[in-house]
Amino acid sequence: MARDIAVEVADDGVATLTLARPERRNALSIGLRDEIAAQLEGWASDPAVRVVVLTGAGSSFCAGFDLDEFAQAHLARRIRDSSRRYHLAVWTFPKPLLAAVNGPALAGGLDLCVLCDCRVASSDAVFGHPEIKFGAPPLFTPLQWIVGLGVARDLCLTGRRIDAGEALRVGLVSRVTEPGRLHDEALAMARTIIEAPQAALEGAKRYLITSAGATFEEAFAVEHDAVFEEFLAGPTGPRAAR
Repeated sequence: MARDIAVEVADDGVATLTLARPERRNALSIGLRDEIAAQLEGWASDPAVRVVVLTGAGSSFCAGFDLDEFAQAHLARRIRDSSRRYHLAVWTFPKPLLAAVNGPALAGGLDLCVLCDCRVASSDAVFGHPEIKFGAPPLFTPLQWIVGLGVARDLCLTGRRIDAGEALRVGLVSRVTEPGRLHDEALAMARTIIEAPQAALEGAKRYLITSAGATFEEAFAVEHDAVFEEFLAGPTGPRAAR
């Protein structure tokens, strides 16, 4: 059975998940969403995987949802259910997730890279929410966490596309590189991330997921107080020396 993703796990724990429907610009079909969700769910508890780089095959990162499926009314419930599972699997993945945006990331493809922790883009990358023109409101909340309310409202309401340079200026991506260097750049960033202990990375990821919308006091209780309690009670903390 043909798969719509390709995966690789290096010996150092850097895994790569590639959307592998280049003939459909990596459009998010039910099958592709289910495969992404299942792979991330499996990797969540796999000690061999420390960080994941997510990218697309061919010239596109992801063109959004597969519109051919939306034309089939009998698929409506499966589309909804697979979409919910997939979005939550990406958002709640407990390890660092890095998007290597190799080309257009549009509609649901923009959502996918926004739900990752970090984004590196090829100079060929383009970002946008064109679905607003077809009557589908885009996901606003995770985008505004990254680029701020003003830019997120602009992109969501106008549906305009921005290039990699503008994406860098507004903070949507953290770096832009030439197309031929994207994979190496993403892997280098992933390996910089895993210089930290895995427990620290997964602890940080837990409060990255849960702190959105929290007050300072609520976030401080998780990011400061709980961290100190774990340190004090840990095998190398002061309490262990008693």
